[in-house]
Amino acid sequence: MKPAQPDEFTVAKAEARDLQRAVAALRNELELAQVAREQAVQQAVANSHGEILQLKETVAALRLELEKAHADRDAAVAAALAQGQDEIAQLRATAASLREALELADIDKANALQQEQRRSADEARQLHETVLALREQLESARLAVGSPV
Repeated sequence: MKPAQPDEFTVAKAEARDLQRAVAALRNELELAQVAREQAVQQAVANSHGEILQLKETVAALRLELEKAHADRDAAVAAALAQGQDEIAQLRATAASLREALELADIDKANALQQEQRRSADEARQLHETVLALREQLESARLAVGSPV
């Protein structure tokens, strides 16, 4: 007997089985690659989602900080305006007070001047009356003595 040589059919069958095993192995590899790719996509989506959430939180925090800075600036402006208005009111009150004090001083000066003028006029009148009285006394004394005027 002859050693058994594989016939073509057996060889083809073995080749088909090898090819089926290779296809199954490649299909398995392809499925594993698809699973890995899907996991990578899901991980990337999850990472992006996390980053988006962080960015949204950062934007919200920055917006709050900006609004607070605007509010602080507005409060500082309002305080400065209020302080300026207070200072203006105080300066106006001081000016009015000084104006009133000046007017009172002018009135006091005018009153003092009128009083001094009246006193001078009274003194001049009294001196004039005294001069007249002394003149009359002198004339009376001369008449009494007989001396001509």
